[in-house]
Parts: sequence; structure tokens; C-alpha cells
Amino acid sequence: MSWKHRLQAVVAALFGVQSQQNRQQQFSGSPWPYLGLGALAIVGLVVILLLVVRLVLA
Repeated sequence: MSWKHRLQAVVAALFGVQSQQNRQQQFSGSPWPYLGLGALAIVGLVVILLLVVRLVLA
């Protein structure tokens, strides 16, 4: 599975809009790429939220 597909899977999982077929396909391999991308996606989301809050409060 390519990095693009893994990133799409992580973003879909963050928003909870993943199909059963995709979920089954992703659990057939190693979880480490998904964990790494998931951690980066969460950090990115937190940074974006912090920036938005700073802009609103400024």
C-alpha cells in the first residue's frame, strides 16, 4: 500500500468515515506506518487549532 493510501486511511479514520472494506484491508499489514502517520496527523491538527485560536484571540 502506498503512502498516499495510508495517509488517506489515517485522515478518514480521524474523521470516522471509513468503509468496512478499507478497514479490513488496512488491518492485514503492519500497524507501524498507520501509527506514525496518525501521530503526525494529530500533531498537525493540534498545531492548526492552536494557530486558529491565536488568530481569533488576537
